[in-house]
Amino acid sequence: MLPASFTHLICKKAFELGFDQCGVSKAELSPSKAKQLKEFIELDRHGDMQWLKERIYQRSSPHHLWPDVKSAITVGVNYGPNQDPLYNLQHPSIANISVYARNRDYHDMIKGWLKHLAQYILKEAKPFTQNEQIKVFVDTAPIMEKPLAQQAGIGWQGKHTNLVSRQFGSWLFLAEILTTIELPVSTASKNHCGSCQKCLAACPTNAFPAPFQLDARRCISYLTIEYHGSIPHEFRRAIGNRIYGCDDCLAVCPWNHFAQHSRHIKLQARPELQSPRLKKFAEFNEEQFRQFFAGSPIKRIGHIRFIRNVLIAIGNSNQQDLLPHVQKWHNHENPIIQESAHWAIQQLTT
Repeated sequence: MLPASFTHLICKKAFELGFDQCGVSKAELSPSKAKQLKEFIELDRHGDMQWLKERIYQRSSPHHLWPDVKSAITVGVNYGPNQDPLYNLQHPSIANISVYARNRDYHDMIKGWLKHLAQYILKEAKPFTQNEQIKVFVDTAPIMEKPLAQQAGIGWQGKHTNLVSRQFGSWLFLAEILTTIELPVSTASKNHCGSCQKCLAACPTNAFPAPFQLDARRCISYLTIEYHGSIPHEFRRAIGNRIYGCDDCLAVCPWNHFAQHSRHIKLQARPELQSPRLKKFAEFNEEQFRQFFAGSPIKRIGHIRFIRNVLIAIGNSNQQDLLPHVQKWHNHENPIIQESAHWAIQQLTT
């Protein structure tokens, strides 16, 4: 049987590797979480994210993903920004990019740390166990990681449905290790939102039907990253100059008063992505887009969606000098870009 201090050893090693938070929970979720997910899908609030619907059974419990699993180690990495994440919204000629995407793609960095931590756990547990297994995940499996993080004491799901940490506020990347080893569990986090509803009030598109509920179809992060079609007209003005994601509900959280800047050099914002000009991005052909965003999470949305978002932002800018940068897309072969360009031209000329 593992000593009670074993979880402390795991987290000590996690901090040495570079993780900022660590906790252990049983690899199981309350039936209420599965019910909430089912209702979310039944109400079509997942939008075009069919991957949520297709693997709802596996996502509802780690045991559905891996029947032999017993414990979940959740780790967090702080990516706190070193400047006001809402600053760019005051400058319509600037393209606003979500804080997490202003730096290098975090997946490879975190996965390397996870593998080292997994090896350490197996090695240290070997005298107490036999033939145990372990698996690591960084957004690579259908896991409801925020409820697991809350059970592991990392933080709690706020009224905006995102995780909130007492120590790092809104700015945490999460990852998980699942194992057949039965580990001592950490103390779960309690909800500390109280009566505050700043995150709900801050949403530009009213994407929260109620506290702790999200309609992704109205969320700017979904619309600019996950959604493949023409952005619905009802949301275009509210999008403003946000070309990739939205941090509004995260940034206004009072718990960010305790947040810290990320200590990781690879998670520092690239200077060219802190306050980039819309006119620069509007000139990108597909090859330039791929080269500029190599190693960036922005690359995954592809050139078409990227230009679509840039055109919507220019249409909202009220900057007449940007009109020539829109007109070049007026006759593009892709109908989504064509339509977005037509809309932007109309906004700038009427």
